[in-house]
Amino acid sequence: MPLHMIKLCVGVSDVEWLEDRAAKGGPLVVHTKMTPKRAAEIEDGGSLYWVVKGIVACRQPITDITTLGEGQQSRCEITLAPQVIRTSPMARRPFQGWRYLEPKDAPVDIDTLDAGEAPEELVRQLRELGAW
Repeated sequence: MPLHMIKLCVGVSDVEWLEDRAAKGGPLVVHTKMTPKRAAEIEDGGSLYWVVKGIVACRQPITDITTLGEGQQSRCEITLAPQVIRTSPMARRPFQGWRYLEPKDAPVDIDTLDAGEAPEELVRQLRELGAW
């Protein structure tokens, strides 16, 4: 099973912003200071789950993790596929940087749920209340 990552999407108000950016084509590169020690597990089919306004709302498949430079000047580039996959909403408290996310703890994709034509906001509220 692939390992995933989770990261705050700071300054973004909704998933549509990420979808619009992905629709422009080409991969998205996320820059971080630290390279994941478990990068091989993540590159084996892992995704970056985005926390938007305190809710894990979507994910993007990770295609590559590269370390640039050495020592104090090193940084990591995480290349994401240009597709945004919405997930079932899951509340998440703020944190700095990124964290590993085990597959068992990751929210399921919305496509695999039977949400029908229900608006995203209604689905989110129902899940927060534990009614769905």
